[in-house]
Amino acid sequence: MGCGRVGATLTRSLESRGHSTAVIDIDPESFRRLGPDFKGLKVTGMGFDRDVLSTAGIERADAFAAVSSGDNSNIIAARVARELFHVENVVARIYDAGRAEVYERLGIPSVATVPWAADQVLRRLLPAGSEPAWRDPSGRLRLDTAYAPFAWVGRTVAALEAGTGARVAFITRLGAGLQVTGDTVVQEGDHLNLFLVDGEADRALAALSAGPKEDD
Repeated sequence: MGCGRVGATLTRSLESRGHSTAVIDIDPESFRRLGPDFKGLKVTGMGFDRDVLSTAGIERADAFAAVSSGDNSNIIAARVARELFHVENVVARIYDAGRAEVYERLGIPSVATVPWAADQVLRRLLPAGSEPAWRDPSGRLRLDTAYAPFAWVGRTVAALEAGTGARVAFITRLGAGLQVTGDTVVQEGDHLNLFLVDGEADRALAALSAGPKEDD
């Protein structure tokens, strides 16, 4: 639901991956963003209207994204898709970060676009490690990224986790993501993606910078 820039880009991306799509928008002029090669279904109407959703094929849908410019419309549409039509994968675009956290707790995954964009800019303005790459809606867990300090090069992921209290989610090595095990050896230039408990993050990052203890 929603054929603005986000909706049109999302739809084209799904089509390029071989998925069939239907797009709902109240303004038929918005469908021009899809381009002349769009093969999916275009439905004019309110995206939370049950008849409109049925016309778009909601009963056969594997997923539903509410990405219009209105928070209320997106949430209502997402709830109708989830609760009335039992669509398993539903996501709503939300501008109000406070609302986004509430709906996450209600089981409706949401993307708070303005805070996300501001956070991405903030992370590029501040020194490395000042801001996490991601926080869960409760604020308790975070994902931080950092280049592996030289002191940890040659040590295993298991040793790094034991010495810092962080959990290595994955490593970016030579531009490619690498799934790790405890036996994975840290190499020079590795970019670490670390899950941390927020209240323990400062201590964990300090331990990472300090390097392994003599008995590690």
